Amino acid sequence: MRGSSTTLRRIRARRAVALAAACTLAGALAACSDGGPGGGYGGGGADEEPGGTASDATLATADSDLGEIVVDGEGMTVYYFSNDEPGSGESACTDDCLAAWPPVHADGEDPQVDGVTAEVGTITGNDGELQVTLDGRPLYLYAQDARPGDVTGQGVDDVWWVVAHDGAEVTKASDSGGGY
Repeated sequence: MRGSSTTLRRIRARRAVALAAACTLAGALAACSDGGPGGGYGGGGADEEPGGTASDATLATADSDLGEIVVDGEGMTVYYFSNDEPGSGESACTDDCLAAWPPVHADGEDPQVDGVTAEVGTITGNDGELQVTLDGRPLYLYAQDARPGDVTGQGVDDVWWVVAHDGAEVTKASDSGGGY
């Protein structure tokens, strides 16, 4: 009987650790946002090939109610952080911010793009991996964007902005409430 009691305590301890980790992640996601306005873009942008598979490019473009915007290779909306200093070679997003706004990573120092006209580069991000930049500004995803087409990070805290194909910040509000 003693062995089953020990096993039960271990299971409970593991569940408690898992619950604590889930709560920490939820708090981190809320740390950099108030939820912000939602929105999305219509089906199939340049980032998708026939059959719905994502492009091989690190960055591509998609048509949206915000205009032609930049998306990652999976079709997820890409954002700028206004607190980043263009050309500094650094990201101002650290700690809890990184959990809510993960960097757009690159496989190498020369990321492939499709339809993006801004100058593409990389920096070493705060997570130690290569982070993609446009016009010297680090790029991010929003953890609360659940699927391609979501632009729920647009305008969060007046510092997070969708990126246009030419590298400009899109500062207008989204007209729609969700993804596709």
